[in-house]
Amino acid sequence: MKKDSLLKKITGSREVSLVIVLVVLLAIVSILNPAFLTGKNIAEILKNNSVTLILTLGMLCVLLVGGIDISIASTLAVSGMAVGIMIKYGKLTDNPTVGFLIAIAIGAACGLLMGVIIGYGNVTPIIATMGGMYIFRALAYLVSNSEWAGADALGAFKDFALEDFLGINKVIWVVIICYVLFFVVLKWTKFGRNIYAVGSNTEAAQISGINVAAVKVWVYTIMGTLSGLCGALATSIYASAQPSMQKGKEMDVIAACVIGGVSMSGGRGSVPGALLGALILAVIGKALPLVGIDAIWQNTIKGVLIVAVIILNVITQRMLDRQNLERREM
Repeated sequence: MKKDSLLKKITGSREVSLVIVLVVLLAIVSILNPAFLTGKNIAEILKNNSVTLILTLGMLCVLLVGGIDISIASTLAVSGMAVGIMIKYGKLTDNPTVGFLIAIAIGAACGLLMGVIIGYGNVTPIIATMGGMYIFRALAYLVSNSEWAGADALGAFKDFALEDFLGINKVIWVVIICYVLFFVVLKWTKFGRNIYAVGSNTEAAQISGINVAAVKVWVYTIMGTLSGLCGALATSIYASAQPSMQKGKEMDVIAACVIGGVSMSGGRGSVPGALLGALILAVIGKALPLVGIDAIWQNTIKGVLIVAVIILNVITQRMLDRQNLERREM
């Protein structure tokens, strides 16, 4: 009985099951291509998927309050495009710090607008952010004025993604700092508890004195802030700012959250789960070309693997819920 109980606890843990999936994936790909697990390749995977990794944190918070945001890639584009064009025409120094702060401010403004419309205007999140998606992407094209900023125009700004600090690429450091910060906030702060409370039961949260609208505004502002940050990061990583940059990225971010066990109905999810979901997606995306899968089949296989992981996640969650129910009855 003790062994069965222990097994249920292990298999019922979403994070543990995701770790197993990630390890199995890494093992299979490493067997097929031994060069996959080299330090340099892992660093490249983390760097090239930093945008997805960071945006997944913001989407985690949005989904926790029972919302959704499909405007994030457009917010990213207008933020990155604005900085790129300003540097190109000498309106802004190519100092990375200044560029990042401006991109973050633009992203935060976009997120704040979405938050106010959803939180205080009571507009359905999918409708509000769909409107934001079109508006912000159009703004990116207007800012670009049919031009784009390449490596030559970006100067020292692009060097941020090429530099290391303590032997680790600066982009990876940004990812690490974001994850540590969000883990602390969601696990040990009142604001983090309020986010979970709003998503779990909005009416109960209001009765207990939580300003639900304000929490939603903050969550969408945070999402926009991270989108702005990623706009600057993407511009530096790819040494290019284009109005169409990262189009469709919101689907990868939502998929990463769902794979990581984040509930689309709110109130359930964790930073470790979101991280594992994003890493699984990153490994799948990098592994398929390495093992010789034809480009035509890559999205199909990627989709099948994502569905398989989600089904496994649902099964483990039901086992956990059943176990919790048995404990209450006892």
